[in-house]
Amino acid sequence: MGKSVYELVTDRIIAELEKGVIPWQKPWTGVQSGAISGTTGKPYSLLNQMILGKPGKWFTWNQIQAMKCKVRKGEHASMVVFWKAQIVQETGSQTGEVIEKSIPVLRFFNVFHESQLEGYEPTETTQEAPTATDSTADAIIADYLNRSGVKLEHIRGDEAYYSPAFDRVVLPLREQFPDMAEYYSTAFHELTHSTGHSSRLNRLTSPAHFGSEVYSKEELTAEIGAAALLNHVGIETGKSFKNSAAYIQSWLRVLRNDSRFIVSAASKAEKAVNLILGQA
Repeated sequence: MGKSVYELVTDRIIAELEKGVIPWQKPWTGVQSGAISGTTGKPYSLLNQMILGKPGKWFTWNQIQAMKCKVRKGEHASMVVFWKAQIVQETGSQTGEVIEKSIPVLRFFNVFHESQLEGYEPTETTQEAPTATDSTADAIIADYLNRSGVKLEHIRGDEAYYSPAFDRVVLPLREQFPDMAEYYSTAFHELTHSTGHSSRLNRLTSPAHFGSEVYSKEELTAEIGAAALLNHVGIETGKSFKNSAAYIQSWLRVLRNDSRFIVSAASKAEKAVNLILGQA
């Protein structure tokens, strides 16, 4: 029996981590739109950005044929995943009546990057990234705080956290951070947590003890969300703990134990990012 789509996705992410590449950071370094559909021009989802890992246009086999182009010999396809509704039948435990319901099923199709094609002139891969400014990031944060009602406090100390009970994000003072990139990375991480409040996306439904699956999944959701928001404002974090071997090994252990983990975390992160940007 072949691997499930979840397993194929997880294998791809694990392979990148084993090479020292953090997929939820790589696609957004200096390129705002990342991987896009060659026909619609729309960017792929956060999960597909991580799977593809390369900015530029991507095409299906049929689209390439329609353009009268060819895939260069020896090139391999990459996959793009999507959700498809599937009708299933269930028998009611009380009445015995057969009930039809629609459930989302993860599917995929293959695509090729524009650089893999013959007879096609690739576009410039140096897509214009946004100019990184503190004011842009601050405006996004202020707008989200105003719309959501989340409280943000800066306290001299060594803790950064989100408290669901008080609906409050606490950060150290700005001057305590080595640079502004690390400050905004931390701020966006904690604000992503805040989107899980019961009044918003309702992710934080049970206690998340350190080291538990619930805790790890929420942490990865916040990591992916923060990376996407940093890209949105054009901020690169450079070298930090989040590029370290220990950080990578910690996620490898989690992903090897649960093939659905990365799909779930990336989907939740995308909803969180859209909420923070006011696009939900």
